[in-house]
Amino acid sequence: MPTDPAATATPAPASTAHPHAARLGLGTAAVGRPGYINLGRDTDLPAERTVEALRRRTHALLDAAYAAGVRYLDTARSYGRAEEFLGQWLAAHPEAAAQVTVGSKWGYTYTAHWQTSGVAAHEVKEHSTAVYDRQIRETRTHLGDHLDVYLIHSVTPDSPALTDPALRERLAALAAEGVRIGLSTSGPAQADTIRRALAVTTAGRPLFTAVQSTWNLLETSAAPALAEAHEAGWLVVVKEAMANGRLAGRNATGPGTAALRALAARTATTPDALALAVAAAQPWADVVLSGAATLDQLASNLTAAGLGPAPEDLAALDALAEPAEAYWATRAGLPWS
Repeated sequence: MPTDPAATATPAPASTAHPHAARLGLGTAAVGRPGYINLGRDTDLPAERTVEALRRRTHALLDAAYAAGVRYLDTARSYGRAEEFLGQWLAAHPEAAAQVTVGSKWGYTYTAHWQTSGVAAHEVKEHSTAVYDRQIRETRTHLGDHLDVYLIHSVTPDSPALTDPALRERLAALAAEGVRIGLSTSGPAQADTIRRALAVTTAGRPLFTAVQSTWNLLETSAAPALAEAHEAGWLVVVKEAMANGRLAGRNATGPGTAALRALAARTATTPDALALAVAAAQPWADVVLSGAATLDQLASNLTAAGLGPAPEDLAALDALAEPAEAYWATRAGLPWS
């Protein structure tokens, strides 16, 4: 089970793979369930979002991503049937399965029952030993031995996951099996969460060695803590690099994104690719996830692998950053659709 995406970056045929594509990963949040908060889903997904339709969509994206050189695949228990879809693809592609790094997450339970509207809660968060025990069994059912990174989903500073000794013992036991244990973070206190996790030890050794955090041109507050995690040897994965679609070309229309659009036009690229490239240019970022829901989006996203924003370009985009509280308030208001 590889745990270093760079070490497992065996390229696909030269006609499709990019030598730096291994730093880009594919997330399955947008295609493992019919409802999500990314902007533009009405045009991204078929009107009939059946299980079979999204299974085919997920497998097509995995095929294309792997052919392009992507070697990190991200999923979660709460992404509807995403673990199932991914597990089926891995079983059908044993050579690819031996080359990719697979990360999943536990701690949220999917509760929407394949609905997009009229749902009280699409997912329910609980970081208890009971939920862990159930969800690691479910993850193993779908992914088998193809589990390289297992993250506690959306940890915040007050999460019992940082203090529960019984849970720590379970996670340490999984780490002893060769799985990287980590956490994903959300909310304006991401940096505080990461630093608290850095201090967590079990039997005198660090428990966590991986983190998946939101970082994008609009929300940069976690950067110093992510640099500390990287320095400590953690695997650092960037999620939501396009701010749930707010930095995609069709949605990057507000005055706050004028600099992004201007730079994309000047460099003959697209806002989505540029947003991903800027995330990948952060010296602490090991993997940056694409959350593409269509093959066209994925193809555009993956052109980020060939971009190298100049220092002056990065500086010009610094003005896009919002206060963390404002960013997360906007994100909380995005509708599931």
